[in-house]
Amino acid sequence: MSKALSYTYNLFERLSRYHLDGRYLPDNNLAENAIRPLAVGRKGYLFCGNHDAAENAAIMYSLLGCCKASDVNPREWLTDVFSKIASYNANYNLDLADLLPHIWKKSNKCQGFPKDSD
Repeated sequence: MSKALSYTYNLFERLSRYHLDGRYLPDNNLAENAIRPLAVGRKGYLFCGNHDAAENAAIMYSLLGCCKASDVNPREWLTDVFSKIASYNANYNLDLADLLPHIWKKSNKCQGFPKDSD
């Protein structure tokens, strides 16, 4: 017990900085909540079928996570991207990065990510 108290006492100044600056949070809930969907589905991801399918699933999870982080409605984004992707493949002068959610949002009016209903 004394070891734990000594450890806390030695780090007390660093542990209590969050109340001096409003940018610091006393916990890491934002990070924990961001990775929760990955942690919940971890066992299920073992059975994607093969390595390529798992890689494709990871790409889709990443893109949908970008939609959520950018407050972009994934259905609107995917509908628009799927309608444009063929012209991007035919014209090498177009930059695929323009179709990423955070950039796409700037040139499109979207309603944002659907909110969870309580």
